[in-house]
Amino acid sequence: MEEKNENFGKLFGTIELLSEEHLEIILSTMDNDHALYHLIEAVKSAHKKGAFTIGETEVISKAIRVILK
Repeated sequence: MEEKNENFGKLFGTIELLSEEHLEIILSTMDNDHALYHLIEAVKSAHKKGAFTIGETEVISKAIRVILK
């Protein structure tokens, strides 16, 4: 029988999860680069949901640009 690779969900609306085990792998293998990537995706997701004021958005945007330099 062929296994179907179904989407378990999405983190922050952009990161595909295949299963609960996949989430565990993400958590257990996270390094600094992955941590930064997940934080940036979380902030972008919160911004899309209207979680920040315009001023907060500007500060966060600048902080991300400085970190990514």
